[in-house]
Amino acid sequence: MDKSAKNKPQGALGFIFVTLLIDVVGLGIIIPVLPKLIEKLIHAGLSEASLYAGFLTLAYSVMQFLFSPMIGNLSDKYGRRPVLLCSLLGFGIDYLFLAFAPSIWWLFLGRAIAGITGASFTTASAYIADVSTPERRAQNFGMIGVAFGLGFIIGPAIGGVLGKMDVQYPFFAAAGLAFLNALYGFFILPESLDEAHRRPFDIKRANPLGSLLQLKKYPSVIGLALSLFLVYFAGQAVQNVWTYFTFEKFKWGEDTVGYSLAFIGLMIALVQGGLMRLILPKLGMERCIWVGLLLYSIGLILFAMATQGWMMFAFMVPYALGGIAGPALQGIMTNQVPANEQGELQGGLTSLMSLSAIFGPWVMTTLFYYFTNDKRPFFFPGAPFILGAILMLISALLAIRNFKNVKKTSAKDMDALATLH
Repeated sequence: MDKSAKNKPQGALGFIFVTLLIDVVGLGIIIPVLPKLIEKLIHAGLSEASLYAGFLTLAYSVMQFLFSPMIGNLSDKYGRRPVLLCSLLGFGIDYLFLAFAPSIWWLFLGRAIAGITGASFTTASAYIADVSTPERRAQNFGMIGVAFGLGFIIGPAIGGVLGKMDVQYPFFAAAGLAFLNALYGFFILPESLDEAHRRPFDIKRANPLGSLLQLKKYPSVIGLALSLFLVYFAGQAVQNVWTYFTFEKFKWGEDTVGYSLAFIGLMIALVQGGLMRLILPKLGMERCIWVGLLLYSIGLILFAMATQGWMMFAFMVPYALGGIAGPALQGIMTNQVPANEQGELQGGLTSLMSLSAIFGPWVMTTLFYYFTNDKRPFFFPGAPFILGAILMLISALLAIRNFKNVKKTSAKDMDALATLH
């Protein structure tokens, strides 16, 4: 089997797309039933379960924040393929912990393991950067959104159906998919990082704070990275509160939640898989960013104000259209960094994502709890969506302010910069 992806970029992108797709399907399967599992283990109601959900995400994100720079640097030394395979095995183990958990503390242990090994996004991003030309990176990063979109079409729908049978079934299915994905990658996934572009492991670069500090080498990246951080933070509202919000306000069941998440996935796939390739050449990366962030804000405000369940489906349209912002942000940033530092950059960006996921879920679920528990000042479960909309607007203003710092540097010039660092 040919393990080189450089000479076959389209085939390599296909491999990484399928790998990500299976990974996200596994993640999507468990989302509709996780609240019920937490309620069962803590013997409490939905509002209290949302608090535990925030802390579970906190456990995952702290571990990912601490370890993702190390994972990114390991992928720069040993290649993307072995690191990605280890990540998939870690997710499989996590899902088994969730399936067999006799107490809430087992859930925390499983989430910690997944956080340590959760390098699929970091490594996949570096993989895409390896095999993409600078002018196509933004479009190819959109593949991640497509994989997430399709994964959330298939995964939550399956999870909602299986969850109606037994709360444990979706976790078994997710574990099976994770192990199947690792097996698929072992036999099919080619390596993307040439030996010539690899570099020694440096513990200083593996420091999570050091990984963030490395972004200082590229002034144009810092402001845009902060903008991306706010996008990640704001996105925690939908990621962590959607299920609890729809359970609480509209009394949806697991199956309806699953179908709604599947619809979100369909919209994201259409935007980032199809429209992105049409919109990007017409608007350009910079305009895609601020237009996308504005649409995100509008969608979040509409979610918060929805009075009937069907409205949530209609309001997914502007929210999903906001998905053009993320790939454009990543595309601009990766074009500022030479080939042998893409893993380090993605490790730093994943650290930012993890940092937002350390505080974001806790903030969003606590806000949901504050406005839904028995001692609430008034009932307003949509409060996390309003906060998310405000953060998206701040992100847009920050990105616009930093566009002037973006370097119009060629790929050859960026590779030459590698010798200076």
